[in-house]
Amino acid sequence: MKYGLKARQTMEPLKIKYIHLDHCRGISRVQKMKILEFDPLLEKICRIPPETLRAMLHMQKETFERFYEDLLHLDIKPYLTLYQKKQIRMTARFEPEYPPLLKETYQPPAVLYSIGNVSLLKNRALAVVGSRKAGSYAEKVADHLLPPLIEKQFAIVSGLARGADSIAHRAAMKYGGKTIAVLGSGFFHIYPRENIQMAEKIKQGHLLLSEYPPFTRPEKWRFPERNRIISGISEGVLVLQAEKRSGSLITADYALQEGREVFSVPGNVLDSLSKGTNHLIQQGAKLVTCSGDILEELLPTR
Repeated sequence: MKYGLKARQTMEPLKIKYIHLDHCRGISRVQKMKILEFDPLLEKICRIPPETLRAMLHMQKETFERFYEDLLHLDIKPYLTLYQKKQIRMTARFEPEYPPLLKETYQPPAVLYSIGNVSLLKNRALAVVGSRKAGSYAEKVADHLLPPLIEKQFAIVSGLARGADSIAHRAAMKYGGKTIAVLGSGFFHIYPRENIQMAEKIKQGHLLLSEYPPFTRPEKWRFPERNRIISGISEGVLVLQAEKRSGSLITADYALQEGREVFSVPGNVLDSLSKGTNHLIQQGAKLVTCSGDILEELLPTR
């Protein structure tokens, strides 16, 4: 692994190694975790025979060659310099600033990238998600449910997508709260493009968060993957409005797997955008009609 003198002077060597690994081409999240389980200090990875490493990672030959080239020769220094100029913060999994709730989850990201108010990761947080097609009903529900939660200093976490995510971020800012947007891409490729302006607002006093290095482009498969971060930094997940096959139900599933609370807003049985939320309630999610339904679970009185 290669890195420059300036980087060594300003950042812990192990953290640089984690960031370097994160920037290698061809490696998946699962393969990255396999490497870190085998070699958490990243001291042995460059010394074991390439074929042994390839077999351990179950990589195709061409993919492995790209990965191994970067592992040995990628100069991470220009990236670190650029990220510093862009005020992008990197937090490695072993650092005390890493979100404690996320650290408890299965295979938490090795590195988190953030822009904005990183202290929000210490806040109590509620994820608010739903369909990209969510409309006026979800807006009214957000206006009804979120202000009392914001008063209790809960940050509102969502994914910067169209529909329910945008509604959640806007409501948080509208009522003087804080919001965290978890991206399914890197910061240099905000998606959807129509939310670039919202992302700029969130940078100012709120937080943009991603497990993907800033140059990472959006891919369809990344969005379900990032949903585990949305639920992972939150104490509970509130689903506003969702179809039966909505991606927001993946977020709810992650929350259940990690022992977090799942809340669901009931809706019109004839509306396809309520089929997912009504189904969650049938499966045991807590039916929510007021903020007290959420607060009594997250802030129980003794």
